[in-house]
Amino acid sequence: MSLPDERAFCADIGKPAFRLAQLEGRWRLIGIAWPHVAIAVTAADGHAYVLRLNCAGYPQQPPTGGPWDPEKNAVLPVARWPRSKGGRLGTVFRPDWKGGTALYLPCDRESIVGHDNWRHELPSKLWRPAAGINQYLELVHELLNCADYCPSVGAAA
Repeated sequence: MSLPDERAFCADIGKPAFRLAQLEGRWRLIGIAWPHVAIAVTAADGHAYVLRLNCAGYPQQPPTGGPWDPEKNAVLPVARWPRSKGGRLGTVFRPDWKGGTALYLPCDRESIVGHDNWRHELPSKLWRPAAGINQYLELVHELLNCADYCPSVGAAA
């Protein structure tokens, strides 16, 4: 029997918005080992970065997570993280922040702590339970598809 937070998450990924994003190739669910979920988000160059998100307390509590290596079951090595040309992608994908286990986003559970200024400066990026996981993934997808994105060293073919 699943927990209420897991049922809420599963209900959200069954909704048309999540399913449409998967069909469009923006992201795809890799797996669920509650309270962790693995979701691959597609970048501008077609490379998919897997995020491992802790969704305990979903949707009232925001998820938290970062780039993940599913084969090694560990935080993705820094050389394989998306790179920035000096803009906003680099402010979010910070391996120095929480040991790479959280993205520096206002909708991330770990990152909002201590950043009360974000409530006034970035209100559209704060976690909204009604928007659910799509909100988090949309922000990440936008970053991975903006002009600031550079492929990781490890993604180069």
